[in-house]
Amino acid sequence: MSNTEVYKSGLLNRALDPATQPAEIRDFMQTEIALIRDVVGDGLTVIDVGCGTGRHLALLRDHVRLGIGVDYEHSYIVEAHQHGKAGRLHFVTGDATCLPLRARFDRAMCVTNTWGTMPDKPRVLAEMRRVAPKAGTRILSVFAETSIPARREWYRRFGHEVLEESPEYLVTDGGLRSEHFSEARLRAFVGECEIRRIGPVAYFVTF
Repeated sequence: MSNTEVYKSGLLNRALDPATQPAEIRDFMQTEIALIRDVVGDGLTVIDVGCGTGRHLALLRDHVRLGIGVDYEHSYIVEAHQHGKAGRLHFVTGDATCLPLRARFDRAMCVTNTWGTMPDKPRVLAEMRRVAPKAGTRILSVFAETSIPARREWYRRFGHEVLEESPEYLVTDGGLRSEHFSEARLRAFVGECEIRRIGPVAYFVTF
């Protein structure tokens, strides 16, 4: 089973249930939101690549001038549309490696290790640079190598026992493949960037 099939099966909603999250994962998600809010200032336009059900843009709804979320899983986009009632948020089914937009944005983000589940990472970065061309306006958050114990427990709680562990990824019995990164590996992918720790389990990257 591919990550595409795993997410189609509804994994995201189970993973976002706080009852499934070890303390380190809950703390990461809360800190991530604060960091995103700090980087995405009032009145800006923002695109969320791999937006899922639109939770990050929903939290920014009263601050952004325009928010666009893109995700390949149409059922998540359908759910996300309920966040767009104020008119500032819009959600589109699309491929992160070929975003269906020509517009340019003040900020582009791909967060909560979404990028770490994508197979063609360089192409996603290229698309983020295309739609947010100014350096320092693109945001990633990814899991660090030190996240493995917390993620093993988290995945187990939402029904995915880890079957395979490597220095770069975990694979579960349900087919989820989720990567983790060292600072050196991140810089090898991203190039020039600023990397900040989010607690013991993640990095927040601007490039």
